[in-house]
Amino acid sequence: MCGILAVFGCSECSQAKRSRIIELSRRLRHRGPDWSGLHCYQDCYLAHQRLAIVDPTSGDQPLYNEDKTIVVTVNGEIYNHEELRGKLSSHQFRTGSDCEVIAHLYEEYGEDFVDMLDGMFSFVLLDTRDKSFIAARDAIGITPLYMGWGLDGSVWFASEMKALSDDCERFTVFLPGHIYSSKHGGLRRWYNPPWYLEKIPSTPYDPLVLRGAFEKAVLKRLMTDVPFGVLLSGGLDSSLVAAVASRHLVEAKVARQWGSHLHTFCVGLKGSPDLKAAREVADYLGTHHHEFHFTVQEGIDALEEVIYHIETYDVTTIRASTPMFLMSRKIKSLGVKMVLSGEGSDEIFGGYLYFHKAPNKEEFHLETLRKIKGLHLYDCLRANKATSAWGLEARVPFLDKIFINVAMDLDPEWKMVRPDLGRIEKWVLRKAFDDEKSPYLPKHILYRQKEQFSDGVGYSWIDGLKDHANQNVSDAMLMNASFIYPENTPTTKEAYYYRTIFERFFPKNAARSTVPGGPSVACSTAKALEWDAAWSENPDPSGRAALGVHAAAYQESSGPSPIANSALPKKSFTQKLQDGVVELPASVV
Repeated sequence: MCGILAVFGCSECSQAKRSRIIELSRRLRHRGPDWSGLHCYQDCYLAHQRLAIVDPTSGDQPLYNEDKTIVVTVNGEIYNHEELRGKLSSHQFRTGSDCEVIAHLYEEYGEDFVDMLDGMFSFVLLDTRDKSFIAARDAIGITPLYMGWGLDGSVWFASEMKALSDDCERFTVFLPGHIYSSKHGGLRRWYNPPWYLEKIPSTPYDPLVLRGAFEKAVLKRLMTDVPFGVLLSGGLDSSLVAAVASRHLVEAKVARQWGSHLHTFCVGLKGSPDLKAAREVADYLGTHHHEFHFTVQEGIDALEEVIYHIETYDVTTIRASTPMFLMSRKIKSLGVKMVLSGEGSDEIFGGYLYFHKAPNKEEFHLETLRKIKGLHLYDCLRANKATSAWGLEARVPFLDKIFINVAMDLDPEWKMVRPDLGRIEKWVLRKAFDDEKSPYLPKHILYRQKEQFSDGVGYSWIDGLKDHANQNVSDAMLMNASFIYPENTPTTKEAYYYRTIFERFFPKNAARSTVPGGPSVACSTAKALEWDAAWSENPDPSGRAALGVHAAAYQESSGPSPIANSALPKKSFTQKLQDGVVELPASVV
């Protein structure tokens, strides 16, 4: 993952501005510690901090077309760059970088080429022939991008808002799936799949089609010239990523350079549910597994640095970012520069436990849409910035553009939780990989109940954060919160504590406006709170807050429940839930 900064239309003298751009670009060096680049053309500046993953020796940025009239700075990976090069046979390439195709595609097709890209990306491109420029962000917002405006009329773009917050009068999140064109003077959507229009799809479920699409998504993300691994929590999503990567690694080009023995990584408090489950999955797959421990105090000590890097005060995001931040530092110390991760599955398949309460398939589907459209503000932001803080790149196969189209085209009736039919959350995904002849995972891992990352690393982590906030935020402070923070007013002491840290680093109103607000339970949107009146009384974003779901998710049904009627003693079943591993009876599997 790299850091980009671009400025157009500055009024200052070129040397002074050049020095300032270099200074601001250094704020992003954690994202790209391998090389720095800067291109200046009149009052236009494109700066880049590079994390070298593909073509480390010659792919330094900015990148150019043949005569250097097109200049581009890119953060991300273009997985289909070899295919695109085939369509550009008349062009001469200078590097082996996957991102160089962007300059040539623009020269060949103009501004309408963005939908041809398959990958995660944010880029800014300058056409020196007419001094026009464009900026674009990938379909879901896997890579971050911000846009700002200076008092002198300048337009700014940066991977993180810390590079904009001092010099821009106003800045905002650049919307995913959009392109900005200086010629047309505004943002427009380039990503417009049928499912995005909120029509209820009707395609029947085919497990082999879903499985095939996901395997291809994982395989294309093995495009790397540096050591890599998989973040393995032991939950369904990360375990499937590890299983597919492990099964097909020997076929990938990277195996010839770095070997076919997959490395996996997990973090947690000692004795946490994730550590136990991840170890079992790693042993089953035969990976080289690395287990990292942290203490509650170590997490608390890192909070300020975490909030500075992830640039949010959202409670759920901070809870989950801190262990990921600590783990990323350990991973980088091993010489690894890229990891695969399982973000996105819960949004696509309705995997969060509150989806048990969805009243019908229409509401279920619309909530998945709301969750996907907000990913760039939550899980994508966390996965990208918590890893990039240490020069580590996270790739997310569940957010593959083709896979999303397949998964979101399914009739949502198949995704709904139906205990009477033996269908738990994400049943369509579990069933797709439930191969009796050639198992991908052990049954009880394949059907393990959902744990949010901040819960799975150890339940005392969240409890410790709340205790720490209670010690630092008084009742009077929380009572007067609406006067201190009238926008997105914190409603808990934990939220108040994070907000005070955020405001020290990012005091402008533009910064606080980049963070979404509103009530939530177990990661729900505010709209989904309408599904259960009791949730309004328990707005904690932890998965445990879905009362009557986390500890007894499969016992609530209008019809007979396989779990409720099973022979498992209640104490044994509850204990297994607390351990994070649920063994389902044969009637469900």
